[in-house]
Amino acid sequence: MTISGFTMVKNAAKLYYPIKAVIQSVLPIVDEFVVALGDGDPDDTTLQEINSIGSSKIKIIHTKWDIQSFPNGMENAHQTDIAMKSCTGDWLFYLQADEVVHEKYLDTIYKRCSDLKDDERVEGLLFNYLHFWGDYQHYAVAHGWYPYEIRIVRNKPDIHSFESAQSFRRIPTFDGKSYRQKNGAYKLNVAPVDAYIYHYGWVRPPHLMQAKSKSLETIHKGSEWVENKYGKKSKVFDYGPLGRLPVFKGTHPEVMKSFIEQFDWAGQLNYKEFPLPKRSLFKHERLKYRCLNIFEQNLMGGKQIFSYQNWNLMNV
Repeated sequence: MTISGFTMVKNAAKLYYPIKAVIQSVLPIVDEFVVALGDGDPDDTTLQEINSIGSSKIKIIHTKWDIQSFPNGMENAHQTDIAMKSCTGDWLFYLQADEVVHEKYLDTIYKRCSDLKDDERVEGLLFNYLHFWGDYQHYAVAHGWYPYEIRIVRNKPDIHSFESAQSFRRIPTFDGKSYRQKNGAYKLNVAPVDAYIYHYGWVRPPHLMQAKSKSLETIHKGSEWVENKYGKKSKVFDYGPLGRLPVFKGTHPEVMKSFIEQFDWAGQLNYKEFPLPKRSLFKHERLKYRCLNIFEQNLMGGKQIFSYQNWNLMNV
């Protein structure tokens, strides 16, 4: 059995993505790790960071992004597909550039892949998620924050990245461009794996969080829309009151240690429950979703009502 790791990224270093830790976190269990590295800005040092890992397992594909040909976030899926279709493993392990695996899960993941290798009914593996918010001690658990996602898929030509690279679907009639097509696209049959993805996409210095948000929304909605939205806004991201969020009691992946040591923006965060920020509330702050979250976490064992579910879960 062989496993390929893969990701896509652009301007990772400049936008404070822990890309080095992402790759290092799964290197022990993969036979190769493919990176689709986009044409970043001249002052971005992502390539140097990846090369500093010094592993012969890493394969870099230099790409050019084309948001006009792949609008509405589909360029993310297109870049993901470029990396995925260059993988050679039996299983393909996808991590986005802000997703890290704790070393304590590696044996579990590898064994699950091995045990299911010959069960062709299983097209992918479904992971649990931890979404950190603002700093490395708080995380978001709320209705609308996805608690699970597919991150390992079989190496099959008709499995593609889906929508804005959130997940995967089987698309036998794929035309090479329509990553959001739903007609003729099939949800994957997946098995659960008892492991978590640690998602650090919402942990950055406030000024870089704002820059990352603008970059991401440009990919989805275009530069003109972003300019209209952010033109008169503060250049600093407001995480809101962290005192309302649960506190993380566990340990972070060892490969994140040096990155976490750079944390120096505690003085810019609000660790109280109040006051509410003078801006539009995030989804997890709104009263409706806070009430839903209390109901789901306390009476439904964490199961979300009418939640996003881009898969068919198998009991294997």
